[in-house]
Amino acid sequence: MDSDTVTIFQLLAPTVFVAGAIYTLGPTLPIQRTWARVFIFCAVWLIVGRYQAWRLFVTVLPAHGAWYEIAWVWFCYLVELFATGDAIILYLTFLRGTDRRAEADVHEARLRATPPSDLPGVDIYIPTYNEPMDVLEKTITGALCIDYPNFQVWVLDDGRRPWLKEFCRDKGVGYLTRPDNAHAKAGNINHALTKTNAPYVAIFDADFIPQQNFLMRTMGFFVDPKIGIVQTPHAFYNSDPMQTNLALRKTLPDDQRFFFEAIMPSRDGWDAAFCCGSNSVTRRTALRTVGDALPTGSITEDMLLTLVLLRQGYITRYLCERLAFGLAPENIEAFFVQRQRWARGGTQIMFLPEGPLGPGLSFIHRLMFLPSHWLSQSCTTTLTVVTPLVFLLTGLTPLFNVTADSVLDYIVPMILALIGGLQVLAPGKYFPFASQVLGSFQSFKILPTVLLTLIKPFGHAFKVTPKGRGARRSSYERGIFWSAAFLIFMTVGGLVLNSMPETRVIDTASLLPVMAIWGVINVVTLFLVCMLSLQAPAMRSEERFAIDDAVGLFGASGNVSTGRIHDISLSGVAISVDADAEIVTQAGEYARVFIREVGFVPGRVVRQNGRFLALQFDLPQSIERDLLISKLFTLGLNTTADVSAASSAATLAILGSILKVRSPYVRAETDDAAPAPPAQKLAAESLVLVPTGQRRRLAEIGAQRRDFAA
Repeated sequence: MDSDTVTIFQLLAPTVFVAGAIYTLGPTLPIQRTWARVFIFCAVWLIVGRYQAWRLFVTVLPAHGAWYEIAWVWFCYLVELFATGDAIILYLTFLRGTDRRAEADVHEARLRATPPSDLPGVDIYIPTYNEPMDVLEKTITGALCIDYPNFQVWVLDDGRRPWLKEFCRDKGVGYLTRPDNAHAKAGNINHALTKTNAPYVAIFDADFIPQQNFLMRTMGFFVDPKIGIVQTPHAFYNSDPMQTNLALRKTLPDDQRFFFEAIMPSRDGWDAAFCCGSNSVTRRTALRTVGDALPTGSITEDMLLTLVLLRQGYITRYLCERLAFGLAPENIEAFFVQRQRWARGGTQIMFLPEGPLGPGLSFIHRLMFLPSHWLSQSCTTTLTVVTPLVFLLTGLTPLFNVTADSVLDYIVPMILALIGGLQVLAPGKYFPFASQVLGSFQSFKILPTVLLTLIKPFGHAFKVTPKGRGARRSSYERGIFWSAAFLIFMTVGGLVLNSMPETRVIDTASLLPVMAIWGVINVVTLFLVCMLSLQAPAMRSEERFAIDDAVGLFGASGNVSTGRIHDISLSGVAISVDADAEIVTQAGEYARVFIREVGFVPGRVVRQNGRFLALQFDLPQSIERDLLISKLFTLGLNTTADVSAASSAATLAILGSILKVRSPYVRAETDDAAPAPPAQKLAAESLVLVPTGQRRRLAEIGAQRRDFAA
């Protein structure tokens, strides 16, 4: 074998190893087995360790030149080393994993065999501040539909709204206000804890609708006395901003699937899962060991609660099962309000004695509760964009002694190993290109937030994530859009500048193809960031669910027809009339639809196309409206959470979104909902409206109407 062949083989050997051990062998391994996870861990970090040794001893320590050249090399290396440390923590987390659904089955069977009077009581808290009726009515009604014999629903209203008080009175649920809004959501819950006394507390954010089996699936875990909290995933019935703005609703899962369905089950294996604020149940006796209250030192009181309970010997158990569905951020503003609050709160806990650096925690728990990812991810994505731009325009290199051969020998296999390892350990949950685009988009605001919080940890206002009709307006993130556009312009300019020998800045000609590829990837990423900055208009006031159900259609004349539902929402339904049935109504006429488990729902035909009819409901507050909410939102139906795609298919879909033309002038569905009630306020005092005990058994009524339809 001649020397050239040997050299080529040596250059490709690490990449071939990665392709064989991780991309080819990895997907065939029983990844739930510990030995398979350890194998992937070792394969990935063998390559990364080799890269890090080369990085330090070849590209950093020998660096020489002007002080700013050396400083730039060290700065880039330290940021990269920080990100590598964060990646090690993530990979360590993935060495374990749990799937507690079978355990939940056993617990549920035991609970259902227990006499109802022997089941422990649960107080269901729905804390709210400014959410509108269209959000709250779903959550409150959904809570009333829970299949459990001993619970009470309490609405904790920091907005002190008279209309909400009357709505709660009509529904028979409890209603609480307090004299002030100190400590925001945590303070609201702490006030409620002084007014209620059930041995368990379930918490749902104002937009999260529990499924009927929520308590039956979670309460059984408390048979273990060391369980302080049972947490379930956050799943959504609408699309997040990335799915919406890049038209990826049917081809890419929401961006939180990787965390809730891959990371959290692995954290659970280390007893390091944590409370996420909503969709959880907490043992009251555990709370009493820490003062019978949530900690208020950080605006992310949920994670802090897990940490203080860990020190008392109570762990948070995680059941990876979608038992509640809520609203993903409905526009860019809401997205950043949420993510900046998470980043700030996570950073704050490092400065608290109850945080991961305080006493009383094991080493592995300290590692896993470090909020370093907020800073490392933002710094890394920012540097990924800025570094080639600096090199193209100034010749300032981030790596000393680097050549095209060393890129192929060390950098390429390292990147492929890190990406491939996560895809094997979290199959169908990790999408690297989508993560890169979203990370770049987030970094424009998350990085300044984290840096400011490191300088000034406390004293920042708590902001509630906007939800409901008011959050669906179209907008665009001006600062991010023009910053990304400027970076695109400069990167393209740098590539053009270095394409001509007379203006070339880069001295090493062999690096030009590498920088060209890197620059093109950044341009594509930044272009997608620009697209992501443009908020797509909301097409409908309510999310639609695909259901294949038989319906009866009653025309204004009294004639009856039959058909099947194509899709349905709280505001309307699309029906295909059966081929052998008469069309008894037409556009512009009023009709009634009989829906299984709901009953008769009146509406107006707003569109007709052959045997296809679209009806807009006329459905005020009524038992039928409650039953429709129950049917759509409490039985596991959702519009986005079951989306699954291969990583390559998702990447192609993201790239394909560049070619899609989106008109900014599309008119949204008419919103005929009643205007928001006037902004009146109740007195700033502790008000307790107790549940009346007249809870309507919606599930039973729905079953009766289903039997009637049959």
